[in-house]
Amino acid sequence: MQGALAGIRVVDLSRVLAGPMCTQMLADHGAAVIKVEPPTGDDTRTLGPPFDEKGDAAYFNAINRGKQCISIDLTQAAGRTVLERLLQDADVLVENFLPGTMEKWGLGYDGWIKERFPRLIHCSISGFGADGPLGGLPGYDAVLQAMCGLMSINGDAASGPTRIGVPIVDHLTAYTALTGILLALHSRNASGAGQRVEVTLFDTALSLLVPHATNYFQSGTVPGLLGSAHPNIAPYDRFRCQDGEVFLGIMNRGQFEKFCAVVERPGLAGDERFRDNALRIAHRDELKCEIESAIGSWPRQALCDALMRAGVPAGPVNSVAEAFAQPHARHRQMLVQREGYRGVGLPVRLRTTPGAPGGNPRSFNADAASVLRSIGYSAAETRGLVAARAVPAAGA
Repeated sequence: MQGALAGIRVVDLSRVLAGPMCTQMLADHGAAVIKVEPPTGDDTRTLGPPFDEKGDAAYFNAINRGKQCISIDLTQAAGRTVLERLLQDADVLVENFLPGTMEKWGLGYDGWIKERFPRLIHCSISGFGADGPLGGLPGYDAVLQAMCGLMSINGDAASGPTRIGVPIVDHLTAYTALTGILLALHSRNASGAGQRVEVTLFDTALSLLVPHATNYFQSGTVPGLLGSAHPNIAPYDRFRCQDGEVFLGIMNRGQFEKFCAVVERPGLAGDERFRDNALRIAHRDELKCEIESAIGSWPRQALCDALMRAGVPAGPVNSVAEAFAQPHARHRQMLVQREGYRGVGLPVRLRTTPGAPGGNPRSFNADAASVLRSIGYSAAETRGLVAARAVPAAGA
């Protein structure tokens, strides 16, 4: 079967994480993606160790499967002509240059793109957007985590404000860009016209502050560090048992009563300090002590199995290795393993038009010859581009 986006052609000028992750998801669902890198390559090719046998970092391979790769020097007029040819049949252009870069090259949306390619969807990803007090400035995930309050609610008194362990702002920006592109494609089905989609790390980071932002808007109290606990729910935290830690996600009175029954502490459910969620939050420290006393002799897997069977959400605090070793991870096909590649599977399933992990990530400029040939360049013209250094030699 073909993926839901079969027939959609994407030109990917983006580097590092948010843009490439977005275009990889497009490729996984059938879009034909051509990744255009500068002469120096995508920075993530060098962000290792570990590196693969081709010399590319695992980081690059995580977000660039399913794409053809060509390098073009867009600072040269000849390079921009190659891009123009690529866009002739393209549906989507994704880029994450600093705002103003495309305009500097004469490739801005208002004017060049909109006039020459009226059906093209141009997705621009940046740190802060083009205007406003921070407009045009560079942005990176961890910097946005700091600026937008995410670090201030992650960590505990001992650690202080702490970066979330995955580049969460970049990840959600990728999904936000994907959503914007799909919305624009749907709109084009009705109107026939493309449009510009703008996504910023700044907006995305602020959008992650749920429920902390609304708690603050309502109460006027600035949220602080709670470690792994939840500001609005208790017990919703990690707890130590016999051989490690588990996370309990107890949302309501019924689940709390079931938990108390499983660990044979029915008195906890009747304790006035823990009668409802608001009281459990007010006495969260005492509650944590009671819970850890009750589960201290339980092995974590046995405890989680018993609680889950009783309808109480609970899970062991796993390492990355343990997470992918779970039988359910294999059942859900969330580990992709094949010759020359190991990666993370697709998190969305379509029954009629299912996606599939795209082909193995390609070496730098590996597809230059075939890409140029597909857009009408003769062998002689390709040699001219190489001689002018607008495109490196194929496979270089």
